[in-house]
Amino acid sequence: MSEAAYVTFDQVQKSYDGKTLVVEDLDLHIREGEFLTMLGPSGSGKTTCLMMLAGFETATHGEICIGGKAINRIPPHKRGIGMVFQNYALFPHMTVAENLRFPLEVRGLDKTEQNEKVDTALQMVQMESFGGRRPAQLSGGQQQRIAVARALVFDPKLVLMDEPLGALDKQLREEMQYEIKHIHENLGVTVVYVTHDQSEALTMSDRIAVFNDGRVQQLATPDVLYEQPENSFVAQFIGENNKIQGSVASREGDNVLVDVVGGGQVKALKAACDDHGPTQLSIRPERIELGDHGDNVVDAKVEELIYLGDHIRTRMTVFGDSNFIVKVPNSSKQNKPSIGETTQVTWNAADCRALDA
Repeated sequence: MSEAAYVTFDQVQKSYDGKTLVVEDLDLHIREGEFLTMLGPSGSGKTTCLMMLAGFETATHGEICIGGKAINRIPPHKRGIGMVFQNYALFPHMTVAENLRFPLEVRGLDKTEQNEKVDTALQMVQMESFGGRRPAQLSGGQQQRIAVARALVFDPKLVLMDEPLGALDKQLREEMQYEIKHIHENLGVTVVYVTHDQSEALTMSDRIAVFNDGRVQQLATPDVLYEQPENSFVAQFIGENNKIQGSVASREGDNVLVDVVGGGQVKALKAACDDHGPTQLSIRPERIELGDHGDNVVDAKVEELIYLGDHIRTRMTVFGDSNFIVKVPNSSKQNKPSIGETTQVTWNAADCRALDA
């Protein structure tokens, strides 16, 4: 993957009514060969950004470039972009091979080269024997594989994917996540992927842009997003998260002491809060343990246990909040909690981030 920006959004805005900005002052640089996911809830602006890049929507303000060339006024069919949609968008009256051949015919390739590229694309998605079938004779997963093959068959440098796995069941969706990831690794093509599914984004992406209210809240690798969220929205949206409301009482180097709403005090890492005033603490359920050996030791009452194989999802009342989640590892060394018991939970200040309130 090149470090040079291949796709750039420069101060891009989009408004449909001239008043409300669906996308606001977007500056985004996507590297050549990168798998970048635009992640966010419905209405956050991620799909609008993808559609502006594809040419199906026009930016109200700002410039979008591919390979250093401004594309705002270039029609979609001349941008040389591969597209994969949630509904597959295959031609029902054509066979699989004819669907794949169509973008090659449009580009004027001769028959021999068309056949070679169609065969290569079918091999890439492990569908070599399906060329003579029509889309209606394929399962949803098979149709999606063909949609991916069609987006790649003409060797585009950029492929856009809009919620491509949304219509598939859980197991098939997870299989396709790894398949698309491996295809990307083998081809080195630049992929811009849109989803609202955070586990999908974490699994597949080199970097993730988390959208909310038309803005990128944080752009980072999956591990940094999960371990070091920069604000409360990202902490809540990526992975499971316990939040504790409080007010900063004092600062000690990189840490702050926080007076918790409802009583008690917690030591936390100063991440995105002021030295005084309200804050929201963020801590992942797997960073909390049963016991009394960490920087913070808090009384907890066990409300619910859900057995999930490798861990027991334990819902507790902590600081008056009955939705505090602890993931207790399912190992022979670990004492198992029981419903109704009062115990203590512990965590280190470095694992608890003090964010915006």
